[in-house]
Amino acid sequence: MWQNTLTILQRELGKALYESAVMLGISLVLGLVLGLVLGFMLYLSAKPQFWHSPNFNRILGGIINFVRSVPFIILVVFTLPLTFWLTGTKIGPVAAAVPLSLCAIAFYARLVEGALCEVDPGVLEAAIAAGAGTGLIVRDVLLKEAAPGLIRGFTVTFISLIGFSAMSGMVGGGGVGNIAIQYGYYRYETGVMLFTIVLLVLFVQLVQYLGDKTVRRLTH
Repeated sequence: MWQNTLTILQRELGKALYESAVMLGISLVLGLVLGLVLGFMLYLSAKPQFWHSPNFNRILGGIINFVRSVPFIILVVFTLPLTFWLTGTKIGPVAAAVPLSLCAIAFYARLVEGALCEVDPGVLEAAIAAGAGTGLIVRDVLLKEAAPGLIRGFTVTFISLIGFSAMSGMVGGGGVGNIAIQYGYYRYETGVMLFTIVLLVLFVQLVQYLGDKTVRRLTH
């Protein structure tokens, strides 16, 4: 069994790691940037002190909730036309990054909103009383005060995407999850399945450790 496992891993692991890196890299960057922007828009549009717009807040929140409520496998199928329009293909790591990015953006946006809501209202009131504009408050108050919560949210999003990227192997996305499915499940290669599980667990532990360490540094 172990000889077969080593042979399969030597042949497939490098490609699978590259595919997983592509999926996670694209979705994490888009999730971080757009999720942060949408999270701030949700927060600012709900506050009378800033861009108070209940209708916009409800519409944006409804769209984000819709994406979050659809199971990932169904979202992959639902977004196939969009995926093909954006990437020119429906399979592969770049194509799989489209639904992964949508999940990351919606998921992180809500976590960003939650982190911003935890900022001490007294700090905001002091900044507003001092005459600070919205841009200055966002940059020098909200971002700094909410930094630990934003990092925690990003860590949770990253770990969730690791699981989703493993699932994308079922729909032609490739990656480490594809090895587990193609060899560990369909071909009963238990050693391959165990290796992929251990690899993913160790990676999640590393991400969580780095996230917690960063949060401790930013907490004041």
